[in-house]
Amino acid sequence: MGVRALTGRAFSRIIRRLDYSSPVAQVAAATNKQHDTEDSSRRPSAKALGCLGAGVAGLIGLIGVAYADEAEHGLPAPHYPWPHNGVLSSYDHASIRRGHQVYQQVCAACHSMSFVAFRDLIGVAYTEDEVKAIAAEIEVEDGPNDEGEMYMRPGKPSDHFPSPYSNEQAARFANGGAYPPDLSLITKARHNGQNYVFALLTGYRDPPAGVSVREGLHYNPYFPGGAIAMPKMLVDGAVEYEDEVPATESQMAKDVVTFLSWAAEPEMEERKLMGFKVMFVLSLALLQAGYYKRWKWASIKSRRVIVDVVN
Repeated sequence: MGVRALTGRAFSRIIRRLDYSSPVAQVAAATNKQHDTEDSSRRPSAKALGCLGAGVAGLIGLIGVAYADEAEHGLPAPHYPWPHNGVLSSYDHASIRRGHQVYQQVCAACHSMSFVAFRDLIGVAYTEDEVKAIAAEIEVEDGPNDEGEMYMRPGKPSDHFPSPYSNEQAARFANGGAYPPDLSLITKARHNGQNYVFALLTGYRDPPAGVSVREGLHYNPYFPGGAIAMPKMLVDGAVEYEDEVPATESQMAKDVVTFLSWAAEPEMEERKLMGFKVMFVLSLALLQAGYYKRWKWASIKSRRVIVDVVN
């Protein structure tokens, strides 16, 4: 053991004292430098691959989260340039009239508008005589009469739009368990209401590969979950407009959304007009206040003060 240790120590000393200018030492140094270079070149590549893998994994995770959110909450509706959304813009009353026609002939078979009365349409889309004629087309239960019995009478402008079903259970039974919502405030009750309703009405399509929709439902990516019980109702030519405007799918969707927007906010035009009047009066008051301030402080700001330090 002692001889071997001494031999190892001697060999180590010889290696340390070796002249590095010799060819053997230069070759050994070059070899070691080449190995160090290869190791250093490999390390950044491994780091880059690790970063790339982490980025790809994160991207896949984000895509999965976005897809799950889209499937749960529905595809976000695009933003459309509604003409009545401007600060001083008003409703297109011709479009409201056409939208009421679409609702009456297409939507009213399943959806109610219990917060809207026929007389609300006077001066907005119809004349008083036209509203009376429209209201008279329905039968309304009234009473009791002198005999204590309920009776049916023609509708009056003060009556509200009739409901297609007597109660919620009847509505669900007629629609396979689904309950058609009331449309009186639908554009305010849904996020991004006008755009959502328009996208929903025009967004029916065949389900993509890998997506199955059970019988009785229809694929619509804008509806939460992607499967909706309401079938596609708006097709070209489904309604014949009185003003001979082509009744395309998008035109009918635009008109009925305008009508529903008016139903949810019938006071919008008066509110905008009142806001304009208030801003005009406040601007006059601001000018008057500015003039009064200058007049009140003019003498004070232009006053000359002399200090007599001697007396």
